[in-house]
Amino acid sequence: MFVAARHEDVRAVLGDARFSSDRSHPDFPWMRVGETVFPGFRPSLIEMDPPEHGPARRAVAGEFTIRRMRELRPKIQRIVDGLLDDVLAGAKPADLVSALAVPMSGLVLCELLGIPASYRQELTTNTAVLVAHDSADADRAESFRSLSEYFDALCATKMTERPGDLLGRLAGHRLFSGDESRWAMVELCILLVVAGLETTATMTALGILALLEHPGQLALLTADPGLTPGAVDELLRFFSVAELSLMRRATADVEIGGTLVRTGEGVAALSAAANRDPAVFADPDTFDVTRDNRRHLAFGSGPHQCLGKNLARMELRIVLDTLFRRIPALRLATPRDELRFVNGSGFSVSELPVTW
Repeated sequence: MFVAARHEDVRAVLGDARFSSDRSHPDFPWMRVGETVFPGFRPSLIEMDPPEHGPARRAVAGEFTIRRMRELRPKIQRIVDGLLDDVLAGAKPADLVSALAVPMSGLVLCELLGIPASYRQELTTNTAVLVAHDSADADRAESFRSLSEYFDALCATKMTERPGDLLGRLAGHRLFSGDESRWAMVELCILLVVAGLETTATMTALGILALLEHPGQLALLTADPGLTPGAVDELLRFFSVAELSLMRRATADVEIGGTLVRTGEGVAALSAAANRDPAVFADPDTFDVTRDNRRHLAFGSGPHQCLGKNLARMELRIVLDTLFRRIPALRLATPRDELRFVNGSGFSVSELPVTW
C-alpha cells in the first residue's frame, strides 16, 4: 500500500476517478471490519464509484447547502445556548466534552434527521462503539443492530407521514423508491451519524482546547468575531480529525507524485499530513486564526468531499462564538499534560474540565 502525504498528491488521488472508494472489494486497503460485522450494509455515498455515485450524492446534497444550513442556524443556536445555560447553572469545574461537545453534536443531528431528543444518548453511545478503534467486533455488531432497528422503524414512519424534515423530504425522492428504498434510507442515516456525530464533537472539544492554549489567538477572535469563519477552518486544518474515508484502491495504473501505483494497489491519502505541507501552508505547525487556509483538505477533496462540511462549519462557528462571549473568563481546570486523550474516529480528549 502507498501513502500520499504531500498536498498536491493527496488532491490528485482524491480527485482521480481511477481510484475506487468501494470498500467491498477484497483488495481494498486497511479494512479490518467486514460484512460479518455489518451484514448487508453499505454506507452508500462513501463506498460508491461512478456512475452510481453522482446521482446518489446529488439526491442528498441539496439538504446540505449553505441555504439549508442557514435555516438550521436558529435551532443550533438554541441548542448551544441551552447547553451553556446548564453549564453556567452547574458545578465547577465543568466538563465541556460531556456537557457541550457531545450533546450539541447529537442534538443537532437529531434536529436534522427529525429524531426525538430522547434518543440522543443511545444514539451517541452506539455511534461511539462503532467508530472506536478498540471496539470488539461483537460490540460493533450489537451497536449496528440497535441503530439499524431504530432507523428502520424511524424511516418507515417518515416514508408514510412525509414530514418536512430531511428524511421526510428524501422519502419522496426517486432514489428512495422501490423495494429497497427503506434500507437505502437506513444506510444513509447510519452514514450521517457515524460520519458526523463524533467528528463534530471531537473538533468542538479540540477547538476549545486549542484556543484556551493559545490565548493570543483567542484574544484576536473575541475582539473581532468576523475572524471566526477563518478560525474554524484553521482548527480544521490544524487537527484534521477524519482520515478513514480517504483510503482508495487503484482500478488502473496511475502515476502520483512520480510513483506508479499499479492496478489493485491501495493508497492512503493523508489529509492531516497534506494540511501541514510547508509548500502550501507557511509555518504549518503554528496555529494562526488569521492564516489563509482556504486550501485545507480536512473535508477531503474531489467527488467524495464531506457532504456535511457546511453543517460542521456552522456548528463550530456558533459554539465558539457563543462559548467565549458568554464565559469570557473560561480557562482549563486541569493542566494540559494531565488531560486524557483517546482514539475514536479521531484523536481527542475524553474530558475537558474548565472553570471561570
